Parts: sequence; C-alpha cells; structure tokens
Amino acid sequence: MNTNLVVDDKAKTQNSSAEHVPLIYKAPKDGSDGHQVDTAAKIARRKLREIRREKRAMDLVRKDDEALVKLENAAIERSKAVDSAVLGKYSIWRKENENENSDSTVRLMRDQIIMARVYSVLAKSKNKHGLYQELQSRIKESHRAVGEATADADLHRSAPDRMRAMGQVLTKAREELYDCKVISQRLRAMLQSADEQVRSLKKQSTFLSQLAAKTIPNSIHCLSMRLTIDYYLLPVEKRKFPRSENLENPELYHYALFSDNVLAASVVVNSTIMNAKEPEKHVFHLVTDKLNFGAMNMWFLLNPPGKATIHVENVDEFKWLNSSYCPVLRQLESAAMKEFYFKADRPTTLSAGSSNLKYRNPKYLSMLNHLRFYLPEIYPKLDKILFLDDDIVVQKDLTGLWDVDLNGMVNGAVFTCGESFHRFDKYLNFSNPHIARNFDPNACGWAYGMNIFDLKQWKNKDITGIYHKWQTMNEDRVLWKLGTLPPGLMTFYKLTHPLDKSWHVLGLGYNPSIDRSEIDNAAVAHYNGNMKPWLELAMTKYRPYWTRYIKYDHPYIRGCNLSE
Repeated sequence: MNTNLVVDDKAKTQNSSAEHVPLIYKAPKDGSDGHQVDTAAKIARRKLREIRREKRAMDLVRKDDEALVKLENAAIERSKAVDSAVLGKYSIWRKENENENSDSTVRLMRDQIIMARVYSVLAKSKNKHGLYQELQSRIKESHRAVGEATADADLHRSAPDRMRAMGQVLTKAREELYDCKVISQRLRAMLQSADEQVRSLKKQSTFLSQLAAKTIPNSIHCLSMRLTIDYYLLPVEKRKFPRSENLENPELYHYALFSDNVLAASVVVNSTIMNAKEPEKHVFHLVTDKLNFGAMNMWFLLNPPGKATIHVENVDEFKWLNSSYCPVLRQLESAAMKEFYFKADRPTTLSAGSSNLKYRNPKYLSMLNHLRFYLPEIYPKLDKILFLDDDIVVQKDLTGLWDVDLNGMVNGAVFTCGESFHRFDKYLNFSNPHIARNFDPNACGWAYGMNIFDLKQWKNKDITGIYHKWQTMNEDRVLWKLGTLPPGLMTFYKLTHPLDKSWHVLGLGYNPSIDRSEIDNAAVAHYNGNMKPWLELAMTKYRPYWTRYIKYDHPYIRGCNLSE
C-alpha cells in the first residue's frame, strides 16, 4: 500500500477516556500529502460497513422466509378446520348472499327521505320552486318504494332506482342549499316533533289496549249466545249436574272460579283436571252472571270434567248480597260513582281518554270481581278452598296446596315484591293518615289469582268485616283507586303466608321477557295484564300454554270460527 497507517498505542492508552481516539500517520517517503491517506481510510471503513449491512440484510431475509413459512403452515392448518359449506354462504359472488344488516337499504332510503324533507323546506324558503318540486316528487316515489318494509327483502323492485334518483337530487340540493347551522336547526325541530308524536301515539296505544282488554271477541260472544239458546231449550230435568253430594264435602279439593267468560272458564277447569292425580276428588264451584248462566251450564253439561264435580251458580241469585250489606254495591249505586263511570263529558280524543282509563274498566262494576271477599258466606260448609282467576292455566297437580301449613294465616299466596316494586306504597295512598298509621309502605305485595284460603281462620278473624271497614272508608277513592288487589292487601295484611314461587308465575299478559323455564316449571301460569290469551293482542309466544286445553274441533268452537 502507498500509505502505512500507524496507530500510536501510547496515545491510544493515554486518551482512552476521550470521546475520539486520535490517529497518527507517518508521512510517506515520496513526500505526498496526507489527503490520500484520509481517502483510503474512508474507503476501508465504507467497505466494512457494506459487508456488515449485507450480512444483516441476509439474516433478515432468512428470518422473514422462516416466519412466512410458519404463517403459511398455520394458515393451511386453520383452513382444514373451516367448513366449506359455511364459506359458500358468505361468498360475495352468490346471489343469495345474506347481508349481515338485512335492513341497511331500508334505513338508507328512510334517511334519504328525512334529508329530502329538510332540503325541501329550505328550497321553498329560498324560492327554488323547481328544486322543491323535484324533492317532493322523489319523496313520494321513495315512500311508495319503501312502503311498510322492515327488511331489504320486502322492498319494491323499483327501490334501487328510486334510491339512486334520490341520491342525485340530494347531491344537487346540497350544492345549492347546504347550510350546516340551518340544517341542524331543522333536524332538531323534526326530532322534537317526532318525540311529541311518539308520546301522543303511546297515549293512544294505552287507550286502545285498555279498550281491547275490556271487550269480548265476537267469536266468544257467539259461543255464549249459541250455548245459552240451546240451554233454555233443554228440559229442566236435563239441566242438572251429577255428584251434587260432593259440593259440601270438606274432605275433597274445592275450587272457587268466578267468571263471565265461557272459554276462559273451560280452560281453567280442563287444565286443572288434566293435570290432577285424582280427578274424582276435585270439586269446581263456578259463579257467573245472569247473562252467561245458561252458557256456562250448557258448556259443562256437554263437556263434563271427567269424574270431577262441577256446579254453576248465578251471582244475581245471592239475595244476601245487597247494598245494605255490601259497601261496594252501595257505592256503585251512588251518584258520585255513576258520575265517575258514566259522566257525559267524556274526552273526545284518544290521548285524552287514556287518563286513568284502566280504573274505569267494567270489571270493577261487576260483583263477580268482589265475590272473593265473601267466600265463607258462599261456601259455609267448607274448611279450605282454592281461589282461581279465569285468566290462568294450570300445568301441574295442585292438591299439594291443601297440605301447606299456613301457620295460622288466612291466605296463602305467592309474594311479588322485588327491590322497589310491588310493595304497598305502589297500591295505597300513604299521604292519607289512615293508611300511614296502619300499614308499612315497604310491606311486600302478593298475587291474586291462585290463593289457598283457610275459611275457618277467615271466620275467626272476621276477614269480611275488615274488608267492609276499609271499603266503606274508600267511598271517595282516597285510600286507593279501584280494583280488588289494594283492599285485598289491606284486608289480609299480616295474615298472608308466602307460597313457593314455583306455584304461580305471573306476567304472561304484559311481560314479554319471562324466562321460559320459569313458565314451564310453574304449577299455574297467570295472564294478568291486558294481553289476555283469548284476545288478538295476546303475546303469540305465550298463547300455546293456554290454547292446548281448547278442543278446536268441537262443533260449537268451530261454528263460531274460534281458531288457534
């Protein structure tokens, strides 16, 4: 080499702590300057760096290749576990490809209509009549294409074209009219208007559901009328039920059922007997009104409950139940109560009429609803009786209830309170001093509809007298509104024994989220609420529990067009 690079070891040792190690070069013999020496050193270092860089690059490429091979192998293994049939389902090339959001087009078109309405208002305010007319035309077309569709599959075949046309006119409107502040104000106004409409519709819905709950379907009315006609055509000697000697036998299982609905009563009786272990030991005491007396008798004469005993009575023939004895009858005859139910200045709108409508339900005018407070008077020879509402269905043998030790209590019932609901303060007016002094607002409520009553204890504690006391004090409806549960809670206060919840599940007439296993495991399923199983507004998923006990091929059922 032309240049000899000499490192001064001594200098290197002395300056080992310095930031840079000085290099001392020996001058070449040919007298050339040191510039060539510096250039040669740089070339040497550059070559070393290039060698190291190439080595690192080769190491990285090798590692990348190894990682790639591992990834490929893992992907191959995963692909073996994938069902090819499932892959086909999500193939974008298939015509029947299922969109995860099956209503995406519907929602997009509805959003377009909203924006078109906003722009149409702006166009009209700025005298852009051509654009306004075009927007109105597209809105009508989109409305027709969407219709009542809730999923893309329900859309009219013209929907894609309408959507594209609307998109074009919206683009045009945006270019000419877009003003962020004005549009946001308009959308806020539309939102407020929609909120008011929703509130109004909720009130109307409440009114209509309450109205529907009051009515009896034409098919059930037809059934009652046909049965009534045929009953009064029967000879008197054929109108009697067998086994009347069982009616006052305290050793048997007695049921009290008060109803004016023939079909509902038939389901209660049929479901009880079909699930009973010893049907011959069951006795049904059915009380109805004068209008349905013939129909009830005729139905059970034609369809006797196997070996069980049944007896039908007319509440209007209970001569002892009169206004001089019964506070409810006395109050129903009062001018104030007649004014409350039948006043002339009824609301003319649905939303206005929804206020307190449930308290004007005709069932509160019927003594059938209040007979539950007179059980010892109706059945003086019995010791225990099971009270059943007509909107229940029995799913298990109920005789175990007669073996429950009520511990000196009068009423056995399933308690319904949760952390803060179904407690006394939800039913009673605790601002009234009579209520506040005598009851605990946090006391737990219980369910009417399946109750085992000890009639001996009832008489000992004068339950009917307690009921009369509170009912008389509530003539002006200051203690509670109306109904039988509030006075029941007061009358049986501290006299109710809690039953296991599996005896009685509630809410099938209003609660869509009851656990299916809870219903299946319950001895009695109760359709309390407005959505009764015999009405069209019943919840479909709960109806089969009830309809399974109806013989739809029965001539009377078929003749009145009753169907599942």
